[in-house]
Amino acid sequence: MSKINEIQVLLSKKAELNARLSLLPYDGTPEIKTISGKDYLYVRKRVLNKVTSTYVDVYSDKLYNNLLRNNEEAKKLRREIRKIDKALASFGYKEGILLPNVILARDFARKNRNAIIYDQVILEGIGTTFPETEAILEQGIIKNARAEDVQKILNLKRAWEFILDDDVLLTKTDFHLISYIAKIVNEGLFIFGGEVRGVPVKIGGSTYYPPIPLESKVKEDINALLSSSLNDVDTAIELCLYIMKTQIFNDGNKRTAVIATNHYLVSKGIGFLAIAYDKVPAFREMLVNYYENKNINEIKNFLKSCIHLVD
Repeated sequence: MSKINEIQVLLSKKAELNARLSLLPYDGTPEIKTISGKDYLYVRKRVLNKVTSTYVDVYSDKLYNNLLRNNEEAKKLRREIRKIDKALASFGYKEGILLPNVILARDFARKNRNAIIYDQVILEGIGTTFPETEAILEQGIIKNARAEDVQKILNLKRAWEFILDDDVLLTKTDFHLISYIAKIVNEGLFIFGGEVRGVPVKIGGSTYYPPIPLESKVKEDINALLSSSLNDVDTAIELCLYIMKTQIFNDGNKRTAVIATNHYLVSKGIGFLAIAYDKVPAFREMLVNYYENKNINEIKNFLKSCIHLVD
């Protein structure tokens, strides 16, 4: 593996660890405070040489043990991040600086993250409402929601946090990054979620049967697409449709395609792609036609209209 590829692998791992760290509900050492004869739980953390103490809830053994596990997990993640930083330093890597237009696109996507994820939730056929989706994103669970749906929504959150990480935005969109995104969106659902599909698959509602992809051919296709003379918007659309039609992975191809396309768009400082929830039925129909080589330009023009530009 070349030095550049090794650096990219390390940066992807670091971004994933940072995403996991940010998802921990409480970060700090648990402590018990007794006030007026009643015990309460806090988490203590040092920030910029100042110790902070954040209230959590009334004491319970279960919550205390959860906070202990959180704290151990946070320590483990930080140790792994430090190891990666040392490895990056050994390669002579120095953190780059995002261009102003990329920062604007990143912040634009972050501000609209929940709405974007909700649109993807509808595209996946998950029946949660927007408030329910937000509750899952912020709290990790809601009553009466299917465990699989909750997992998919949390995976989408992690995948978005991953692609909007500054280091990841400084790396190019390529097969390795796309596979890593697929791994994230399939975590807890498929063991080999980021590996190229090796079994036949049928597309619901379509006569199209995508051939079993060869990893070497997929890499060549993606490299050729990303190095073509197309403008950035057209390249993004072609990438999105290629991932969906090729069905590179066993599952999560639409989720992977949309998120990988957004990494490309944000890293170019363009904006983000979101297929609005009320346009999902029309998009599904266009996608089936696209699979069957019908009305190809219709879906491309539609997807262009779904790109929200940074103005």
